Amino acid sequence: MSSAGRQRAAGAARRRGGAYLVLPLVLVSIGLTLSHSGAIRARAEVSLGRGMPAREAALARGFVLGEDDRVDPRTSEDFRRSGLSHLLAVSGQNVALLALLAMPLLAALAMPLRTRLVWVLGLIAIYVPLAGAGPSIQRAGIMGALSVLATLAGRRASRFYALACAAFLLLVLEPGIAADVGWQLSFAAVLGILLLAAPLRAAMVARIGGGHWRRSLADGAAMTAAATIATAPLIAFHFESISTTTLLANLLALPAVAPAMWLGMVAAAAGQVPGFPVEIVNAIAAPLLAYIAQVAAWCGRPHWAYLHVRLGLAGLLASYLAIAAAAALVARGARWRRLAQVRRRGRRTPHGAVRQGPPDFRGGLETGRLVAAAALALVACLLLLSGAGGSSAAAPPTGLRVSVLDVGQGDAILLQPGRAPAVLVDGGPPGAGLEADLRAAGVARLGAVVVTHDQSDHAGGVRELLGGRFPVGRLLYAVLSRQTLAEAGLAGVPARRLARGSVLRSGRLQLEVLWPPRELLAGSHRGEDPNRLAIVVLARWRRFSILLTADAEAETTPLDPGPLDVLKVAHHGSDDAGLAALLDRTGPRLALISVGTGNPFGHPTPQTLATLAAHGIRTLRTDRDGTIVLDVDGDSIQVTRGN
Repeated sequence: MSSAGRQRAAGAARRRGGAYLVLPLVLVSIGLTLSHSGAIRARAEVSLGRGMPAREAALARGFVLGEDDRVDPRTSEDFRRSGLSHLLAVSGQNVALLALLAMPLLAALAMPLRTRLVWVLGLIAIYVPLAGAGPSIQRAGIMGALSVLATLAGRRASRFYALACAAFLLLVLEPGIAADVGWQLSFAAVLGILLLAAPLRAAMVARIGGGHWRRSLADGAAMTAAATIATAPLIAFHFESISTTTLLANLLALPAVAPAMWLGMVAAAAGQVPGFPVEIVNAIAAPLLAYIAQVAAWCGRPHWAYLHVRLGLAGLLASYLAIAAAAALVARGARWRRLAQVRRRGRRTPHGAVRQGPPDFRGGLETGRLVAAAALALVACLLLLSGAGGSSAAAPPTGLRVSVLDVGQGDAILLQPGRAPAVLVDGGPPGAGLEADLRAAGVARLGAVVVTHDQSDHAGGVRELLGGRFPVGRLLYAVLSRQTLAEAGLAGVPARRLARGSVLRSGRLQLEVLWPPRELLAGSHRGEDPNRLAIVVLARWRRFSILLTADAEAETTPLDPGPLDVLKVAHHGSDDAGLAALLDRTGPRLALISVGTGNPFGHPTPQTLATLAAHGIRTLRTDRDGTIVLDVDGDSIQVTRGN
């Protein structure tokens, strides 16, 4: 071997050695970070709010940490109607931007490529739990880590292989995750980008030219268009609605999204250093976030910006077949243009061009077949997996099922929207057989669990679910003990605090938190009546509405939710001086009481029953009627009693 060859080999060995030496340091850093992830996340939340208006601070937390509970309802609705709500849920975009931000910074420290990749791998492993470890960020983290590992191994990373591995690993670790709508949309978006972005980019470059800024514009626009096209049928299928302005909104917001996320990540990291002036970073980010919010308002508020559609299984399949056919045509057109360019260059050759044969469309057709096969596989897999677990095999495929479970003296209310993950509000007392009830209802995985307040008759069953490793997507609460939060952490369930104005969606089901206000949640709650801080949820599905009051009695909880179809009576039917006024304001057709047989508290009290009877409201109660099931479809409500 020559001297130069030996030097190159020695340099490569040193770089590999540097990567191997730094790997233990990265692993130690990951371990320390994960062991203090709660404190680090809390500091990140604070740093993202310093020096910014309240709306922009809430958006920054949503962009970087996926915490959208502080975004005001009007802004949240603008983002949803304009098709920008994905920005408030951390996903693959965050991981990609994190890597793009880290690589040049690490290069500035004179780190070789392999060392930089090891650090990026560590940053991904740290960021996923800090961002809440939801399905989208899990997929993005696994895919990003596989790509980095492939590069470290010296092999060309296969994005399709990485995506397939990410899907396989997540399904092995948590089979029920396939029913999560966010998970499906995330994979559809990534697959759409892998298959459609390149031909769309080529078509755009052919129209606008190949200058540097034009190519950058085409890159961003092609990725946005590909993700939008790939997810539109699924959105229509699951949510029975679609934004007509989503592509325009994403293109208008595109220039500000990456800088806003980068600045947010910098602020979250800098906030870990005491005394660091993150206000400077946030002052730059605030106008970008304000612009994105304005784009959401422009594109979300017109009455024609959001259409309600019904897309069944046949429509979903037809939509993806149409996308596949269109993609094949785009690929074929790109092939035509390339051949035309070759011919033109050949004609300009001064000594004569090589004779061109007939156009060869095999490459374009193969691309079209690949797109068609991938699209069909995507639809088949998502449909099969969505039926394999999540909401319920027994639940109405297009309606909503509400089950007030008979768990004795406690609350456990299961909401199963058709074709979307189930949501559980409270879990009843321990030992009530909650998991068996869920499985009997056809639920293999819960998209979210809401613990209204930390009392055993509401939270005890939830703690059993967490301890038994029943698949749960998210744990939502207002006030919860450290022990329960620790159990959620051990079970790998991300936890998030709710307050008035927070909104949770699962398919067409929307849960809006009406109580408690955020100011009541500040400070210590020792010695305070937990019922006063219980979460009150207004659940809506199309025109149907049900108020879930937990133990928050109307006399201490000022609420005006508007007309209701169903009221879940507060605190198992205890005396409530404000109940009559609440009934006057809401006029429900049906009242439900979750209460145990022969309980020592005298629930429901004669006064509460008399008030309901005086208002002419039909009343059902679990101590006499067993589990109460409401099947809602259109304007009809079918009631089934357990006994």
